[in-house]
This record gives sequence, C-alpha cells and structure tokens, in this order.
Amino acid sequence: MAKSDDTANETIAAAANTAAKVDHETVATPEAEAEEEVDTRDAKQVAVDEAKEIFSVVAVALILVMILRTFLFQPFTIPSASMEPNLYEGDYIIVSKWDYGISKYSFPIALPFIKGRIMNHAPKRGDIVVFKLPRDNKTDYIKRVIGLPGDTVQMRQDQLYVNGVAVPATEIGPVEAKGFEPRYATAYRESLPDGRTHLMQDIVKDGRADDTGEFVVPAGNYFMMGDNRDNSLDSRFSPDDPYEPGVGFVPEANLEGRAVLILMSWKEGSSLWKPWTWLNFHWDRFFKSLH
Repeated sequence: MAKSDDTANETIAAAANTAAKVDHETVATPEAEAEEEVDTRDAKQVAVDEAKEIFSVVAVALILVMILRTFLFQPFTIPSASMEPNLYEGDYIIVSKWDYGISKYSFPIALPFIKGRIMNHAPKRGDIVVFKLPRDNKTDYIKRVIGLPGDTVQMRQDQLYVNGVAVPATEIGPVEAKGFEPRYATAYRESLPDGRTHLMQDIVKDGRADDTGEFVVPAGNYFMMGDNRDNSLDSRFSPDDPYEPGVGFVPEANLEGRAVLILMSWKEGSSLWKPWTWLNFHWDRFFKSLH
C-alpha cells in the first residue's frame, strides 16, 4: 500500500515539474522576443547600404564578363559579305579566345605592356580568325587563314596557289551573292594543302584580285583571305593602297580568336532600335558550327 502511495506522489511531482517548466517557457518567450535585434538605420543609411550591395553585385558581374570575354569566348556580329557563303551579314558568332593564347588585343582595351602572345598556339591553315586590322590595330576583321609563316601564296587566273601548288576547287553550283547584280555567284569546295575543306564563292572571272604577284608570308605573320573571293579586302590588298586599302600580312599578336559557332542570325533590316525586328531571324542558321 505504501508503495502505491509513493508511486502516486512521484507522478504528481513529475506533473508539477512539467507545468512549472511550461510556465517558465511561456513567461520567457516575450523576453526573448524583446531581445530580437531592431534595425535602427534611418532611410538614408538604408538607401546607401542597398546601393552598395547593388554596386557589389554589378561589379562582380562585370568582372566575370570581362574574364569570359578575355580568356574564353566573345561574341561578334558579322557586318559584311566578305565571308559568304559561310558567314552572312547579321550572323551573331561565338569566337574562342583561348585557342591562340593571349595578346594585348585580347582585352577590351589593348594593353601595350604585353608583348607578343602568352601561351601562344599557332592557328591552323583553314581556321576562321578574328583579328585586329594591322593598319589601325582597332578594327575587328574576320577572314580565313590561307598562308602560314614561310608559305608562298598567289592567285593565277582565278586559281589559288599555295607553295606553288594549285589548291583543288570542286564546283558546286550557283549561290546567292548579296550586293551584286546579278545576285548570284558560283560556289566551290576548296581543299587546302593539309586536307581541310571549306566552301568559297567566285562572282566574276578575272577580277582585280584573281591575278596577283607571289606573296611570301614573313615569320610571325599570316596570310588571310575572305571566302567571298571577289568581295573581300584581305591580304591580297596592300594596306597602303590609297583607294582600297587592304589587310596585308597579319602579325600573330593581332589574332583575337577562332570563330567556332553561329549562335543566331538576323535578317537584313533588323536593328536593336527596332523592337519589332528582334525576332526577325534566319532560323536555319542557329547553332551552326564553323570550320
């Protein structure tokens, strides 16, 4: 009997302790809430802090974009028809910046203290390359590498020769040529000495650049040509020509990167300032690889 009474007393004591604990927690809650931190900043300080946060986010984003554009990939828009039938005016392309290493022209602003190229990798014959125009070192040009250092390049009667050997060109058929009347050219598949092939087009026979002297490519330079052979001011034309200054030889330091992809392509007449033309695309040219 005494054992039962002891058990009952223990149960009552446990219940009392639990109730006291609940009461204590209930009483302590308002005190905890009262201890919560209160923002004492005025409206001006809040605005300044928010502006600092926004500035930090924008600064980090700009730094990341600069790193991507400098060392990895950079977009360009094709402004002319000199690389038809592979690139058309309005194509928005992606250029790989790390293929050839880094030079002073890899940065948004040329850095004169960088000499030559860092982690230099030579381009291959047939690469489509974006480079700074040697005569002003500011304008971005895009052409195809035809001649490597030490090569000889010449056009004879509409035929391309590299190191004295005719480059085979197989006729494919007529293609549209923008900016000319009639608006057609003949497309060919050209096979360069290392076996790489690409499309090119010829608009007229015996054009002014269809017969040239022999060019010997200096060390550290490259010979560039447009795929639209009769509508391209390239290495066949002297940069000192007073009427139609060309490209001349391109120093390796001027190379910016290799064109690898057509991301998208706008039709003629599209403009950033005309919102109704923003979706005026050549849909069949999206994500088209370049070679």
